[in-house]
Amino acid sequence: MTQLHFTLHTEDIQNLINAEVKNDITRTILTKVFNELMEKERDEYLENTAYQRDPNRSTYRNGYYERDYTTKIGTLTLRVPRTRDGKFSTEIFERYQRNEKALLATMLEMYVQGVSTRKVSKVIENMCGKTYSKSFVSSLTKELDEEVKLWRNSDLSTIKYPYIIVDVVYIKVRENNRVVSKACHIAIGITEKGNREIIGLDLSASESEYSWSNFFEYLKSRGLSGLKMVISDAHKGLVKAIKESFINVIWQRCQVHFLRNILSKAPKKNTEEFRADIKALFKIQDINLARKMKEEIFLKYENEKKFKNSLNTLDEGFEDAFAYLATDVIHSRLRSTNCIERLNQEVRRREKVVRIFPNEDSAMRLIGAILIDINEDWITSSKLYIRME
Repeated sequence: MTQLHFTLHTEDIQNLINAEVKNDITRTILTKVFNELMEKERDEYLENTAYQRDPNRSTYRNGYYERDYTTKIGTLTLRVPRTRDGKFSTEIFERYQRNEKALLATMLEMYVQGVSTRKVSKVIENMCGKTYSKSFVSSLTKELDEEVKLWRNSDLSTIKYPYIIVDVVYIKVRENNRVVSKACHIAIGITEKGNREIIGLDLSASESEYSWSNFFEYLKSRGLSGLKMVISDAHKGLVKAIKESFINVIWQRCQVHFLRNILSKAPKKNTEEFRADIKALFKIQDINLARKMKEEIFLKYENEKKFKNSLNTLDEGFEDAFAYLATDVIHSRLRSTNCIERLNQEVRRREKVVRIFPNEDSAMRLIGAILIDINEDWITSSKLYIRME
């Protein structure tokens, strides 16, 4: 019998790594599900429901043939539908998502290079058996690399992005026979219509003024325009790069990080009222009211030594943390990096199967593929990220 290639979704791969229980009941259920899916595919191909006869039809059902299908719970014997014209072909086994292809490619690279863990080796052998070749790995990586490269260098000049959100997520990569951390720089752009898009991805040795300056030049070289505000955390090198790369552009300090920073400098015991007042301040969406409440907080707590560090921090960063209130569009989603933090969590969730990338190219390939898939969901969504009113 012919062996079909099997694609596992990221969650399936994780379940395999966690050594999910294998049993006959699961195999029976999965066999039934796949058979029903293929039956529906054939129905769609014939543009008719089962057993209906139509004189205008050019082809009919022509029974089934059996094929073995290797999965994480063992081999399934499936009934693959046929049509009389011989042209029907199921797509069940071909529905790869980019990020699943990239994950497979990364693990194959690790396996070939001998740097995979026993768990990764087990995944590869369950997914592909031992029949894949280096040419298969090469063709898979080449296809993905080209797609990620095109996306990373796509033209940004046709759309204006008044707001961008930037952040870094750290990953581990093998380099010169040792494991090193790499800073993955990511940018989200918000369009004049209020849609969000992932507009930038780059890797560097660390997060610094130099790395961020290069990242911003990379965005500008692709046509980034119409920028009014950059939202980020308060990393010193990042802030300096923003101010030097984007003249007359507002920097919005992430309020979530800033609030956390203020409260971390206050004692934990007997400070409930102070914490409540600070949190109430950050809910205000009028700059004059916010400034007034800030002064009231200072008058209320300035003589209490235990709040000195918190108040100094608030005073130093207040204007930057409330900068978004001076823009044309006042929206709570512009006051923090929550959007990109969630994106980073999604990247982390999907790349944790690999843990250590075999090289920088594989990291760019997998993370790029993940971001492309997420970005396509965003740009095809009918929902606006913010209302530009």
